[in-house]
Amino acid sequence: MKGASIALDRVADREAAALIVDGRLEDLFLDGDAALPGTIYRGVAGRPMKGQGGIFFDTPDGPAYLRQIKGISPGEARLLQVTGYAEPGKALPVTDRVLFKSRFAIVTPGAPGINVSRQIRDDDMREALLEIAHDVMEGDFGLILRSSCAGADEDAVAEDIREMVALAQAVTADVPGGPEVLVEGDGAHARAWREWTMPASVDQGPDAFERLGVWDAIEDLKAAHVPLSSGSMAVELTRALVAVDVNTGGETSPAAGLKATIAALRELPRQLRLRGLGGLVTVDPAPIPKKERKQIEAVLRAALKTDTVETVFAGWTPMGNIELQRKRDRPALADILREARR
Repeated sequence: MKGASIALDRVADREAAALIVDGRLEDLFLDGDAALPGTIYRGVAGRPMKGQGGIFFDTPDGPAYLRQIKGISPGEARLLQVTGYAEPGKALPVTDRVLFKSRFAIVTPGAPGINVSRQIRDDDMREALLEIAHDVMEGDFGLILRSSCAGADEDAVAEDIREMVALAQAVTADVPGGPEVLVEGDGAHARAWREWTMPASVDQGPDAFERLGVWDAIEDLKAAHVPLSSGSMAVELTRALVAVDVNTGGETSPAAGLKATIAALRELPRQLRLRGLGGLVTVDPAPIPKKERKQIEAVLRAALKTDTVETVFAGWTPMGNIELQRKRDRPALADILREARR
């Protein structure tokens, strides 16, 4: 099956969306039971956490933790935006740098200026988009025109900017008061519309996952074992981190370790994305000489560059493992499936 397809369905009675490209599952959005990323609160500050560099806020969905203390007084109301999914038992991760993000535009209060995505390289197109933005923008907000603007209908881009500016104006004028949800984060279906902007067929409704083979791909994701073009890897979630073990299998050539590790790192972002795994990721590569580390790093950085989830390469441990820090921008697939079985 060539081309891109999007399936919009429900899992555990919550919205779910899947992106299939050339017959392979490439991305998966599932709504968890916690506040959705992008949700905007009016939060009320508590006492600073001395020695931790942060402060807790009261919100309608429980405590939220902001990694900042400077300039915040107890009892102060402030706009906060959920940045990802919290680990079980922990406070919601939030930022006070609120963004209003849609399919074509991102409005940035407190960061003035109009910018066009670097992925749009055509000078005439960039000029046309900047002209639209200057005609539509109001107030002191900043604006980022996303790569999805390339080739898009100009009226649709202008309307998207207007809607985000109007929302930003309404929310930023509503700071005083007690804890309140001001904007709900996008569910899986809205997030799919916002992020998957390539030409694609859409199958929506009950059994869409079944019709497009998504459930078969999810069944494979239940196993830790991941076969590769060379060797295999195991991806397992522990309480502290995500552990990835790379194996050469039956190959015994001198280059077996390098080939297996390269194959694993190229596939790793997709596996973490589909499984909904984030936080600390530790990769135990197949046996490789130290002189190959630069090549390994180049492969890893190239793989992370094309990934949609923010991931930082932290470096090598003294034992020769690779450490990554990955944003938790979605719930773990295993948790959602566990709920679906109840």
